[in-house]
Amino acid sequence: AADCDVGVVATNDVSYAVPADHSLACALAAVRHRCSLDELDPRLPPAAGACLRSAAEQHRRFARYPGVVQRAAEIGRAAAFDVSLIAPRLPPYPCPDGLSEIQFLRRLVEEGGRRRYGERPLGAHEDLSLRSRAWRTIDHELDVIERLGFPGYFLVVWDIVQFCERNDILCQGRGSAANSAVCFSLGITKADAVSLGLLFERFLSAERDGPPDIDLDIESDRREEVIQYVYERYGRLRAAQVANVITYRARSAVRDMSRALGYSAADQDAFSRRFDSWSPIKDQREVTVPDLVVQLAQRVQDAPRHLGIHSGGMVICDRPVSEVCPVEWATMPGRSVLQWDKDDCAAVNLVKFDLLGLGMLSALHRAIDYIAEFRGRRIDLAEIPQEDEVYAMLCRADSVGVFQVESRAQMSTLPRLKPRRFYDLVVEVALIRPGPIQGGSVHPYIRRRNGQEPVTYLHPLLENSLGKTLGVPLFQEQLMQMAIDVAGFTPAQADELRQAMGSKRSRARMTRLRDRLYAGMAQRGITGDIADEIYDKMAAFANYGFPESHSVSFAYLVYSSSWIKLHEPAIFCAALINSQPMGFWSPHTLVQDARRHGVVVRTPDINASRAGAWLEPDAQSTSGLAVRLGVGSVRGIGDDLANRIEAARPFNDVEDLVRRVPGISVKQLEALATAGVFGESFDVSRRTALWNAGAVVESSPDRLAGVVTTSTPHLPGMQPVEEAVADLWATGVSPDGHPTTFLRDSLRELGVLTAQELNELAAREREARVLVA
Repeated sequence: AADCDVGVVATNDVSYAVPADHSLACALAAVRHRCSLDELDPRLPPAAGACLRSAAEQHRRFARYPGVVQRAAEIGRAAAFDVSLIAPRLPPYPCPDGLSEIQFLRRLVEEGGRRRYGERPLGAHEDLSLRSRAWRTIDHELDVIERLGFPGYFLVVWDIVQFCERNDILCQGRGSAANSAVCFSLGITKADAVSLGLLFERFLSAERDGPPDIDLDIESDRREEVIQYVYERYGRLRAAQVANVITYRARSAVRDMSRALGYSAADQDAFSRRFDSWSPIKDQREVTVPDLVVQLAQRVQDAPRHLGIHSGGMVICDRPVSEVCPVEWATMPGRSVLQWDKDDCAAVNLVKFDLLGLGMLSALHRAIDYIAEFRGRRIDLAEIPQEDEVYAMLCRADSVGVFQVESRAQMSTLPRLKPRRFYDLVVEVALIRPGPIQGGSVHPYIRRRNGQEPVTYLHPLLENSLGKTLGVPLFQEQLMQMAIDVAGFTPAQADELRQAMGSKRSRARMTRLRDRLYAGMAQRGITGDIADEIYDKMAAFANYGFPESHSVSFAYLVYSSSWIKLHEPAIFCAALINSQPMGFWSPHTLVQDARRHGVVVRTPDINASRAGAWLEPDAQSTSGLAVRLGVGSVRGIGDDLANRIEAARPFNDVEDLVRRVPGISVKQLEALATAGVFGESFDVSRRTALWNAGAVVESSPDRLAGVVTTSTPHLPGMQPVEEAVADLWATGVSPDGHPTTFLRDSLRELGVLTAQELNELAAREREARVLVA
């Protein structure tokens, strides 16, 4: 260095913070190299020297070389920078007619506002009308959007929604975006924020940092089309998906540390299965697992393990994303992923768009298509009428397969809540959530709803904010309205209070807002214990309140799926089966529910079935349609083979199938035989088809037809119970009835009650000892 006149710098190759972390760092190195510590040992440092040393220790170690430590500090200070310096912007949106982004946004909102609310009012006499309030709200929102510089963000989201509409892809905005009349006018959301009285400031306000957050729900089967559109529209280098940091949980920590210490794969699995992944290792005492494994696993728990892909987050930049943060290719073709998660992106103001897949939208789209094909009309979900019969169905907890209200907890609540109008569904969606349950809101609301408890308020001024939920706080927007009503907060200040109460990050900020809240309440005559109680309720409620806008967006899908289930049960069942995996219940349960509603469900047939479930005319079935399960539902068949079988139909016999659809294995042919797909078309029993499968599969297009011969002995047909078992093994569905049907007589002799008998007994007696199975 002296000969070349180059300065010398002293640093340390830091791999961990303190020497005590040396053993853990070595174990993680072994995990990273997918080997044991013994195998990695020649490449490991002999001592714990790769730690972060203090300045005093560095000076002592390099005392012979004056200035080398100081130079390292100087380089560090020179290289440091504020991440805001690399903050990217959205690419400029290509606006037509030479318009700026805000001018184009105002034009789009003006056009959409006229469709939603009618023409702008001209006279002052309409000040109290919905139309007048809507246009005042729209103008206010546009002013805030312009002041904050976010028109491009709204145009990008609008552009994605327009792509979905052009390509017949169902989508809808949800979350706090439903609080915006601008989003409603642009067609981004389906919720009318004005008529529902939703606060725009929950979504966006002048005092909030960062861009707004709009979540787009897209039918899950076609979300990839939307993702690829974003890449193509804005450039492969300027768009990427957000990473998700996967951290160590108990089981993964134990498994990886066992591998590092050289234990066999069987031991790794055995050790990990002794722990609950969702609990801290230190709270689980397991004496059969080696102490060193437990110690290392406990130290690594909750640390980052690897990167995944965020469920829907994408970022778009005005320059290559790699100039802002590191990017890597994803395993899935055509995708690139940041090495940062959503919090890292927010720190440098990378604008994130959430494109989320929703299985129910796929099911609803299929149902719409089936109704168009079999009924000759195409329904619009936005124009489905409100009907008492739909709400009566939900009051009976007849909600298997219905979006958001099909879980056991929701089904037990529906008969007590008794929804009779749309807003009741909004409450139902929000009520059965961890927050309201832990906050003790469920039972008070239901008691008040049923007249078992009077509706009361701590102060009359709270009636405006809590009236629609009978005095029980449920929604985050209610907290904001409470602050507006009792303390005179502006909507923006109320949203700041909501954030401060929920985050608990800044004690000084919370103290300032608390003092302002108390001062505002005092001006309105609210002091003493009442003021303290209001504050305490708001603070407790901030931790569990559910966004009303989110619940409203979901409630539309609740009603849409309920309406289709009521009027077209066969179509609803087929749509749900073809959209699996999704929802709370298995295909078998969905089929049994359809059968309870009088729908005929048929087993797969090689000539009658399509790849997925389909519908067939049947006068004996409810609504005149029966559900035919698809060949793709048979174990081991898969989408590709099922589609090839559908395309090659009809077949003359099993050998014809093998010759015209090459690549069918013996196992696949046996699975088809077990499912009974040859019985209806070829009059071949399941056992006979199974017996012949090994011989028939030897046929192929390059051999003469009929050369393969089989000698089948007389085989007895399967009994009904055996067919039910075969159906469940082959397709996971028993179309002809629940397996307990075959045990019904035996169970009845033992005194076991059916579900219907239990309901009848509960109506007669409050307490009774019963036997169930």
